[in-house]
Amino acid sequence: MAQNAASHVDQGALSSIFDGSDTLSQPVLQCVQIKPLAGQQGGPERFRVVFSDILNFVQSMLATQVNHYVHEGKLRKGVFVRLTSFQTNIVKNKKIIIVLDLQVLEELGECEKLGNPQSLDPKTDDPGPHSTTIHTGGFYGNAPAPGPQQQTLPARSNPHASTSHANIYPIEALSPYAHKWTIKARCTNKSDIKTWHNKNGEGKLFSVNLLDESGEIRGTGFNDQCDMLYEVFQEGGVYYITSPCRVQMAKKQFTNLNNDYELTFEKDTMVEKAEEQSGVPQVRFNFTSIGDLQSVEKDTTIDTIGILKEVGETSQIVSKTTSKPYDKRELTLVDNSNFSVRLTIWGNSATTFDVMPESVIAFKGVKVSDFGGRSLSLLSSGSMTVDPDIDEAHKLKGWYDAQGRTDTFSSHAAMGGSMGAAGGRMDPVKSILQVKEENLGMSEQTDYFTTRATIIYIKQDNFAYPACLSADCNKKVVQVDEGQWRCEKCDRTHPKPEYRYIMSVNASDHTGQLWLSCFDDVGRLLMGMSADALMELKENDEKASSDVFQEANCKTWVFRCRAKMDNFQDQQRVRYQVSSASPLNYSAECSKLAEMIKLYSME
Repeated sequence: MAQNAASHVDQGALSSIFDGSDTLSQPVLQCVQIKPLAGQQGGPERFRVVFSDILNFVQSMLATQVNHYVHEGKLRKGVFVRLTSFQTNIVKNKKIIIVLDLQVLEELGECEKLGNPQSLDPKTDDPGPHSTTIHTGGFYGNAPAPGPQQQTLPARSNPHASTSHANIYPIEALSPYAHKWTIKARCTNKSDIKTWHNKNGEGKLFSVNLLDESGEIRGTGFNDQCDMLYEVFQEGGVYYITSPCRVQMAKKQFTNLNNDYELTFEKDTMVEKAEEQSGVPQVRFNFTSIGDLQSVEKDTTIDTIGILKEVGETSQIVSKTTSKPYDKRELTLVDNSNFSVRLTIWGNSATTFDVMPESVIAFKGVKVSDFGGRSLSLLSSGSMTVDPDIDEAHKLKGWYDAQGRTDTFSSHAAMGGSMGAAGGRMDPVKSILQVKEENLGMSEQTDYFTTRATIIYIKQDNFAYPACLSADCNKKVVQVDEGQWRCEKCDRTHPKPEYRYIMSVNASDHTGQLWLSCFDDVGRLLMGMSADALMELKENDEKASSDVFQEANCKTWVFRCRAKMDNFQDQQRVRYQVSSASPLNYSAECSKLAEMIKLYSME
């Protein structure tokens, strides 16, 4: 096996790659060592790999997009690979390869290190043992010790680079210690020009998100560079950006990109539109499904994709800190996890929004909030793409056309209490008997639990209340005259109220029964219509409204609840309030039962 594998290795390839005489664009090498690198906290995971061509070995760094070969166990010590795209560098007299893409040659198997390969790096006067460690400080982290400047050798497998820009540097490898570089990147997002005024003066800036096959980075232009470059950059265009251009630690509060660094354009920074616009990927997404938002921590920045279910009207809020007005619009998205979420867009995106409902929209750079349970907000550095030509969008559209249009969706609203400070903990699953025997809600603290139960009765008296029409109020209004409903909190009178659910539901499982309190979001889900519509139906056709209540019976749901002691008519009792409800997922429930059955298996 070893002899057969050795015959496939391109012996001497490493030496010729670095001296410029290499004619092999995709050399076959052996992986002789692989280790994770200690990076910056919160930064992307990185791996150091040593590759051998039998005669020599060289240090290498994996770009993050090929980390999956390590995670999947395909790239490991002893296997053989073909480097299909890579960048060569010399840092502090050490020759380094940055691997942008590779192919693991599984048919060659794996074996111990072939031959006795020698380091490509020149020997020093240091009599100590030769270190094969790549120091992350000289590449991605802290400043290196004083020494020779970093050199850059031409990138490989980049047929789209023009002759005047042959030395293309991958975004993945940019650091404050890289010099004389050029990147070829697509502008995936361009912000509006922003101005500031403070005691130190005034100014303006804009920023762009830049993407190539190795990663993404944010670039910002201030004042003169803002004037000079703003019209040059256009979203979707591909550009060559050439140093001098400052590379510095990223200000994470202003960017949603997965990069430790960001660029600041300087007066001599060269930006040139590429004649060849292909060869650079489009926007890269890392989607989180709407159903998984309950396990995402507050203030996390994510990408998501969904069907546009509802479009709200444009409204305006005034900032408490700046007293400036801001336009906003709320959208409702759904996906095949059978969850919905409210997403807010701002400014010009809100006022010019003109997308038809039932379109697929992909959002990049939205912030997760715990307001109303779980909600999303599109950051100024984020972007949205309508009906993108990607697999996720096609699958989502196919699901919606086949069944999603008639599905009911659970909401993350009112889940803030059950998520709480735990940042998305999963509440324990309890039977109704366990809820009572464990005295949940009897202590001073609120208890949270999840139960699977079937609705057996819904009280039809006082199932809804007349609520204020003002945004984010929802307080009860009182009819003071015909066509006049007054809200004491807002000190306003409305021509009509908006009815909202406040339901008492009796639910049962195989161990007992429990009275549950449900508010508007859960009520809409259980009844299949708004309280306004049900109230109107009751006034016009009481039998039809009774049929709606009857139809809601005998359906099984997964309820997420909070239990807390409450005072009612001078008596203490435990109140069980439903935070959210979701239809029974039979596949997931069967899997749980199968796991429980395994616990009873005997050897």
